[in-house]
Amino acid sequence: MKDGFIKTAAVTPDVRVADIEYNIAEIKKNAESAVSHGAKVIVFPELCITGYTCGDLFLQDELLKGAKWALRDFALFSRGKDAVFFLGLPFEMDGKLYNAAAGVCNGKILGIVPKANIPEYSEYYEKRYFRTYEDEVTMITMDGESIPFGNGILFCEEGPLKDYLKIGAEICEDLWVASPPSVELALSGALVIVNLSASNEAVSKASYRRDLVKGQSGRLICAYIYASAGEGESTQDVVYSGHDIIAEDGSIVSEGRRFSNGIIYGDIDLKKLNSERRRITTFGRNFGRNAKNVTKVYFSLKDTMTHIERYIDPHPFVPSDEGMRKQRCEEILSIQSMGLKKRIVHTNAGSCVIGISGGLDSTLALLVSVRAYDLLKKDRESIIAVTMPGFGTTDRTYKNAVSMIDRLGVTFREVNISSAVRGHFKDIGHDENVHDVTYENSQARERTQILMDISNQTGGLVVGTGDLSELALGWATYNGDHMSMYGVNASVPKTLVRHLVAYYADEYGDVNLRKILYDILDTPVSPELIPPKDGEISQKTEELVGPYELSDFFLYHMMRFGEEPGKIFRLAKLAFAGEYGDDEILKWEKNFYRRFFSQQFKRSALPDGPKTGSVALSPRGDWRMPSDAVSSLWMKELDNM
Repeated sequence: MKDGFIKTAAVTPDVRVADIEYNIAEIKKNAESAVSHGAKVIVFPELCITGYTCGDLFLQDELLKGAKWALRDFALFSRGKDAVFFLGLPFEMDGKLYNAAAGVCNGKILGIVPKANIPEYSEYYEKRYFRTYEDEVTMITMDGESIPFGNGILFCEEGPLKDYLKIGAEICEDLWVASPPSVELALSGALVIVNLSASNEAVSKASYRRDLVKGQSGRLICAYIYASAGEGESTQDVVYSGHDIIAEDGSIVSEGRRFSNGIIYGDIDLKKLNSERRRITTFGRNFGRNAKNVTKVYFSLKDTMTHIERYIDPHPFVPSDEGMRKQRCEEILSIQSMGLKKRIVHTNAGSCVIGISGGLDSTLALLVSVRAYDLLKKDRESIIAVTMPGFGTTDRTYKNAVSMIDRLGVTFREVNISSAVRGHFKDIGHDENVHDVTYENSQARERTQILMDISNQTGGLVVGTGDLSELALGWATYNGDHMSMYGVNASVPKTLVRHLVAYYADEYGDVNLRKILYDILDTPVSPELIPPKDGEISQKTEELVGPYELSDFFLYHMMRFGEEPGKIFRLAKLAFAGEYGDDEILKWEKNFYRRFFSQQFKRSALPDGPKTGSVALSPRGDWRMPSDAVSSLWMKELDNM
């Protein structure tokens, strides 16, 4: 359970209607299997001990007596099992019958939760048998043991996950109503909601059910474990498919195959959920004024390492599904171009001035500018694309820049910076043969000066090209490419820049433009500030600051969920297994944290630019970090890995 991960299971066992001995044997068999797989929270369907479709048999004493016997028997079975279980059964109390969920752990019945919303419409006739319990949680006695009964029970782990593993239970219809019990349970602290269900199948119902579970987990910022009845229930009038779902914060973690009984597993990140609730300060706001009292019951689990089986996306900024990726690209391009369009109109800019290197970032900025001008129905000739060849410029990047400018129909200008930079070297007494940071940054600042002055000449504004990944690493020359009048790429990570350029090429480019853009995509990322070797790029960014896919991974998990360096390292090892060794991942993660902290002063002075995603570094928006913050806590954890 290190790093807040816990394995959960939703189980659909084989049942026989009213055959309690058979059913409890199947439940035990599945429970044993789930425990051996490492599951710590194991959820069974609604009324699984008897079967949901018993009809008027629910009014038979023999069935109700057998259900209580089976619950006690399962409690004995659970001794020594390192998990908490939830089972459904009909439960009689004071002459009233309830559709209930029982929480069980290590030989003890922790609590019994009655269904809050009893349906009686269409194919449902539960009110014929079951009552709604509307009183406060009360204590009942079973075999001399006092057990809480009622709604508002919070099942709390008091061992290694005592700050995180808090579970609330609801039953089937409870989720489908306007105000589910899970809302108050989550607001009272439950990070996990279990739902014991017997939702029958009908055409299109599965997709609605899936969206309901996914949506509730997102609204409540929780894990939602939904276990449904399946094969074995009576098919007299309806069919049950065993549609099991495990969701986390608006995403499906695991989903079972319908019409097939069995077990699904889902690794839940409780620390991430807790972090999200902490970050979203409106969660639970004013709830305390009208909150019902919850009754907490406690159980303990062992401090074991969860074997993570969930998929860890190595490229969290980039949707893996092609359709979603295209949609994401179109949306981001729209946000960027609309942001620039507004700035052009507001400043009454006579032009947009962009430095074009033949690299990815400046290409994207030019494509965004073209799109903004098309939206404004303005002549593209007012976009001034400036190439500024210098000491490190290669023929490949220069030709791609010139060809792209020509195909897009924007105004081309070229200013060779070599003589100006040499004059500057002479002024400050720098040896041109010393290829140090002064040598590099002098070129970057000369280019920025040229762009600013051309914008003055043309009454325009300078469009910035730097991306989110470069800002995170501080890979920009202060008051050089760091500065512009509007930075359209400021919240677009490098791993996504590639897909945006490719998307534009495929969707909007003609044959020739597409060819140019794809050659730019194939060009190594480089600032081209060091002279080339044999005509080829000699300075490759990823050899200096690390692979961008790694730094984007670190950035996402640090910024989005506030995760610790050690946990991020563990996730990166899983995400990039077979691509990078542990030592290499650790090396670049240390480099990321060192640079992220030391380079904050550059981010504190960023020009305006549009936010496009959930991670951004604008000092006026998402990230307000002091420039002199110290990284020692984070680096110490990495040093001790």
